[in-house]
Amino acid sequence: MIRKMREPLAFEISSHGKRAVRMPELDVPEKKDIFGGLPVRKEIDGFPELSEVEVTRHFTRLSQTNYCVDLGIYPLGSCTMKYNPKVNEKIASLPAFTGAHPNAPQDVVQGSLRVLKQTEDLLCEIAGMDAFSLQPAAGAHGELTGMMLIRAALEDRGDPRKYVLIPDSAHGTNPSSAHICGYTVKEIKSNEIGTIDLEGLAAVMNDDVAALMVTNPNTLGVFESDICRIAEIVHSKGGLLYMDGANMNALTGIVRPGDMGVDVLHINLHKTFSTPHGGGGPGSGPVGVKKALVPYLPVPVIGEKDGKLVLDSGRPKTIGRVRSFYGNFLVILRALAYILNLGPEGVREIAETAVLNANYIRKSLEGEFHLKYAAPTLHECVFSDKFQKEFGVSNLDIAKRLIDYGLHPPTMSFPLIVHGALMIEPTETESKRDLDFFIDAMKAIAKEAKKDPETLHAAPHVTYVRRLDETAAARNPVLKWEKK
Repeated sequence: MIRKMREPLAFEISSHGKRAVRMPELDVPEKKDIFGGLPVRKEIDGFPELSEVEVTRHFTRLSQTNYCVDLGIYPLGSCTMKYNPKVNEKIASLPAFTGAHPNAPQDVVQGSLRVLKQTEDLLCEIAGMDAFSLQPAAGAHGELTGMMLIRAALEDRGDPRKYVLIPDSAHGTNPSSAHICGYTVKEIKSNEIGTIDLEGLAAVMNDDVAALMVTNPNTLGVFESDICRIAEIVHSKGGLLYMDGANMNALTGIVRPGDMGVDVLHINLHKTFSTPHGGGGPGSGPVGVKKALVPYLPVPVIGEKDGKLVLDSGRPKTIGRVRSFYGNFLVILRALAYILNLGPEGVREIAETAVLNANYIRKSLEGEFHLKYAAPTLHECVFSDKFQKEFGVSNLDIAKRLIDYGLHPPTMSFPLIVHGALMIEPTETESKRDLDFFIDAMKAIAKEAKKDPETLHAAPHVTYVRRLDETAAARNPVLKWEKK
């Protein structure tokens, strides 16, 4: 049963004196000042006071308003939101792993070090790279680490250079990572099929360019079929090729970036290899490099000495630490469990099924929604609201109406080169039944946009909270509740 009444804030149902638990009076002397004189606050002014049943029901009701990947398809293009197998969670909850302290002597955490080393080795095989660092805690962190490696290598040559080239379809974090590393970004325009224009690249590639940052497949879901020629153009001027691996879900087991001329790559374990993410974390964005960049990897690096695995920090050319300890260990462990469970054939099937699912959606919705770029797509497809705009319906209206069907909307208004974008990525974990339900809902919305656009303007209709004024919320956020 859907609970229609508004769920109040915890502050609003608070009453002075309520407690979730009441303990009996102490029958032994009270130990005072157990914190050794530290200033410890005993009470928090204005903190909600609720009974146990109120706390339990409040948070349970809130949880039931949330959409999650265990409930249904999460078609966020470029985010690769797939189902997380419960066996991964079981393995990650084993006491030997959860109880391993990061400061424990290396002799007593050989199993954990083996997990990290095996993950590195498997990623090298999957991506065609010579070494990996598992330290970066997310994709953007991996990008930054990769650009730091490129700068360190070029500085070691005596010329860090000035510019980084980035296609206009790139992820927004790409230019940020380049800027943080001291580079000026030059944008490369896409051609009519949505890929890098080779003549345009050759025209701007010179001795002042440090690197090209390319996403492959790009954010349109289109594979950069000229990637080997792109690598040749960049390398001919002494530059390096960085690949954003956010879309590795389309490539696993089929092609390897390292074999295509890529020098530096990050992979999102929390996307491609099925670890829970969203809401700010947790994530893991390992960075792979070819041999020439290995000396600059972050420390510590996992090595072997006297038959045991060790963490080696004595590397003179390293860029240093990029994170405390050695990355998000339990996220890495989940990804390793996923890879080992699938095996080589299963890793290839990730890409095969993801591409099949995305193209099934694309072909099913062609004609209902506009496709700006007609090139074949891989793991995701990007429609726009151009057809629906004729009736005053925007991609926001379409997304809000999808919520009424119990579906999570796709990524909207990205990439920026597609106005009114609807970016759909089903991943490999969705069944035909779930894909058909999504397709039918999208078709119904397309028909509704023609016949009854006002219904879409007011959507969602059956949700816990109706459509909000998002502009006002962004400009005038209410960050603190005050009793009136």
